[in-house]
Amino acid sequence: MNKFLFKNIDGSALIVFRIFFGFLVACESFGTILTGWVKKVLIEPQFTFNFIGFDWLQTLLGNGMYFYFILMGFAGLGIMLGWRYRLNIMLFTILWSGVYFMQKSSYNNHYYLLVLISFLMIFLPANQEKSLDVKFNRVKQNKTIPNWIPLLFIVMIGIVYTYAAIAKLYPDWLDGTFTKNLLQGTTTRPFFLKLFAQKWFYIPFAYAGILFDLLIVPFLLYKRTRTLALIAAFIFHLFNSITLQIGIFPYFALSFALFFYEPEKVRAFFLREKITVDNNQNNYGKKLVYFLIIPFLTIQLFLPLRHHIIKGDVLWTEEGHRLSWRMMLRQRSGYITINIIDNITKTRTFYDYHKNLTSKQARQLAVKPDFIWQYCQKIKEEYKDKDISIYIECKNSINGKPHQTLIDPKYDIAKAKWNYFWHNEWILLN
Repeated sequence: MNKFLFKNIDGSALIVFRIFFGFLVACESFGTILTGWVKKVLIEPQFTFNFIGFDWLQTLLGNGMYFYFILMGFAGLGIMLGWRYRLNIMLFTILWSGVYFMQKSSYNNHYYLLVLISFLMIFLPANQEKSLDVKFNRVKQNKTIPNWIPLLFIVMIGIVYTYAAIAKLYPDWLDGTFTKNLLQGTTTRPFFLKLFAQKWFYIPFAYAGILFDLLIVPFLLYKRTRTLALIAAFIFHLFNSITLQIGIFPYFALSFALFFYEPEKVRAFFLREKITVDNNQNNYGKKLVYFLIIPFLTIQLFLPLRHHIIKGDVLWTEEGHRLSWRMMLRQRSGYITINIIDNITKTRTFYDYHKNLTSKQARQLAVKPDFIWQYCQKIKEEYKDKDISIYIECKNSINGKPHQTLIDPKYDIAKAKWNYFWHNEWILLN
């Protein structure tokens, strides 16, 4: 095993990946400002729904978040150029993780993937070639890396795609219900609406999604199908980029293909040179592999399974949904009424949640139990001088099916505790 993991190989894939990675995260950072995402998600809301337990992590006041993202963008450029690489990758990782954990209104799996990959990049020698750090003699040039580095990326992306495929194996995906709704929600043009409503189109689209997620990594690993798989990946991700408008993720996902090709080919294509690699072992990161990388991958392997030990269907309860590569799986809609009871006077008051939520936050409040619980904590704080109970009337629909009650209307949510690891009893099972 040691011989395999620490085999000395050409390091070009890691170097080219660093350049792509830095460029893409710079585009993401600056692009979110230009498209208005920062303003809409982090500046305009009166508060954000952070991950539970991260209440201390709040947005900066005024235009502070613009400067926050500008700093991230420059960190991305530093990563791309290999200028003070270690400092910039650590800075980006901390800042991006902050963005991820301080808000859930714009949750995307690729935001989570970016957190994980940027964390791993901290420990990799991605600046040891074609970098300003080498040019200015901050780092000694080395054109080889141990074999465990590309394997790390292959295993990581394999976990992502495998769990994405498994999550799609449920009735509404298999009968095309979700893909039909998803496709029709991407356009208002009559031609495409009619096309996307055709069973011969949306059923194959659904199964193509499963097959792509399930087979893309094995096909990239097998030399004879590698280029065909890359072409399929390019078409798939380009289609998603145009129709779903999910930022850098399609191009970020494509960049992992670098680690599946022979590094000599990567060097010849991108760096236009050849090198000779000796047969000695490369012991870089030996302790790192056993004490960080293997435990990290083990966690990533089992974390997406946690919803199986939580009572109820994750598709309905949402418990265990995040951090599990459950990507683009369902359309959820619902409505909610919040009633406050003064336990002294026994008067009932309807609470208008629209007064301090954006329209997007209000829609999510109606369909996400953790949002409901967090919002009720804010109501409790608002009424801290009174003895109140909070009762929720909330019904949800999954993929256009009939609405069902999500939250127990007889449960006083003011007294509810959030259970991080098990089912919350005030969330009704369908």
